[in-house]
Amino acid sequence: MSIARVGKILVLEDSLNDLEFVSNYFRDRGYNIIKANSAKEALEIVLEEKPDAIITDVVMPGMSGFELCRFLNRNSTHQKVPIVICSSKNQTIHHLWARKQGADAYITEPYTPELLLSVIQSVAA
Repeated sequence: MSIARVGKILVLEDSLNDLEFVSNYFRDRGYNIIKANSAKEALEIVLEEKPDAIITDVVMPGMSGFELCRFLNRNSTHQKVPIVICSSKNQTIHHLWARKQGADAYITEPYTPELLLSVIQSVAA
């Protein structure tokens, strides 16, 4: 998978440390990173920037990653954007619920940046 296929990634995380870590990892590999700290901010960015993929946490203030995923998948303009949910929640029900909301992948913490990159590449293929 080439970088051209997934060039712009929206990273949505309310933890500044996690946001910077993931963003820097992808930026160092040639990806254009757009950062957001809330789902509301992410929705505005999706409309303006049209990212090639979205990485989101589940637990955030205002709107969860699940709710964001559901909203984006109901909006036909953004149905094709692959969404990867990253979370510390590791019960089967969380994985199933993420898929039901339209997520393309669900990975649990702790995860390596290499795994996240691999998942992004596989869902965007």
